[in-house]
Amino acid sequence: MPFLCCCAAVPANVIHLPLPSAGKRLIPFRGLSGPPRAGEAAAAAEVGAAGLGLGAGPGRAPVPAPARRAPACRRMSVTDQAFVTLATDDVYCQGALVLGQSLRNHTTSRKLAVLITPEVSSGMRSVLRSVFDEVIEVDTLDSADSVRLALMQRPELGVTFTKLHCWTLTHYSKCVFMDADTLVLCNVDELFDREEFSAAPDSGWPDCFNSGVFVFRPSLKTYNLLLRFAAEHGSFDGGDQGLLNSFFSNWATADIGKHLPFLYNLSSSAVYTYVPAFNHFGRDAKVVHFLGATKPWNYKYNLQTKRVMQDGTTSGSFHQLSFLALWWNIYSASILPLLGKLQKMEESESEECKHTFNGVEITLKKASPYVANSLQIPVLPEQTYEIYPTTCSPEELTFKANEVTHSVSELSIHFKPEEPSPEDERRKWEEGRMDYMGKDAFEHIKKKLDAFLH
Repeated sequence: MPFLCCCAAVPANVIHLPLPSAGKRLIPFRGLSGPPRAGEAAAAAEVGAAGLGLGAGPGRAPVPAPARRAPACRRMSVTDQAFVTLATDDVYCQGALVLGQSLRNHTTSRKLAVLITPEVSSGMRSVLRSVFDEVIEVDTLDSADSVRLALMQRPELGVTFTKLHCWTLTHYSKCVFMDADTLVLCNVDELFDREEFSAAPDSGWPDCFNSGVFVFRPSLKTYNLLLRFAAEHGSFDGGDQGLLNSFFSNWATADIGKHLPFLYNLSSSAVYTYVPAFNHFGRDAKVVHFLGATKPWNYKYNLQTKRVMQDGTTSGSFHQLSFLALWWNIYSASILPLLGKLQKMEESESEECKHTFNGVEITLKKASPYVANSLQIPVLPEQTYEIYPTTCSPEELTFKANEVTHSVSELSIHFKPEEPSPEDERRKWEEGRMDYMGKDAFEHIKKKLDAFLH
């Protein structure tokens, strides 16, 4: 096998990851694009918190095959371009963190920016800053008058308007927006060679693009045109995808160069519709999109077996569960230690330990009566291997190195928001941050007034 360099052309079906060895020391990850960042101790978070002791079977992350070590190269940092995502609450921050870490793991040379709403807690913002270069708060109701007017005419598009704020990042010349429920499988910096508006076809209606991954140029002019268009026409699907498809209505026919290959926005559930095509092309997948109501953080993850479960059972296709396992490997190896800095995860004698981080509850179930540090990060020597992420047979998914035993067997995430105090509620009203679509909706206010008047 020829030597590969990260600055040279690398086959799209290869993901370079360091793997654990029998050593006992921790070798921190050093990103090629700049100085080390917090949470990057797991250079290849895909190997998981237990050192990638993977066997065969569905729901387990793909297992690497040995390869030659690639010579080290340094990517030139590009400061006027950025990957951008959006997190509207602490739960979606979990997805944004995994996305950001996956971009770091694959040595992107671009900046990372995350848009957040006021609902994101201060603690979670601190964790985001350890992964992203910029954490930018955007609030539709506190923005310009044009946004207020548009929202009054189309109140159902509140979240959509929040996403449109990515066009206001004019200190960047070009950006790639990625939803917080996407996962990068390899370096995708080549997306910046595309022009606005480049996106991949939607699997449900290929004449429309999917707005989970798209290339755009920040522009206040485009931003204001989008606001005006939204106020006048709304969205045919009630979200940003319908709005953007209507605004960039010539995408399907104008320029084939703006059609991203499906591999840049592979729906994790789309394999159900055309399995032979996935088996043939899926090994080249670059970005996975976890579409649907059930997100990766809604599953449970077994740290010892590397299996992803829902409602206590393994369900879903082999490939889908493999992608979910990759997501959880990054989360357990890189993100959980960052959250542990917010709140010391004390050892407990109980069988089930629950830790709350600003409304996000993480449950750790023990596999044995012996208590150990559940946040232990596996040893990651500086050795390059190759992964063919989706086409390995069950027999090939056997990792022959010694497994690292852990005291925690199951990891799960739940959202347990704290009830805001009356003072917090009053402050939101004074700041103009009322929940017009929720408890502060007019019908609820009317009911309250009726109760006082009758």
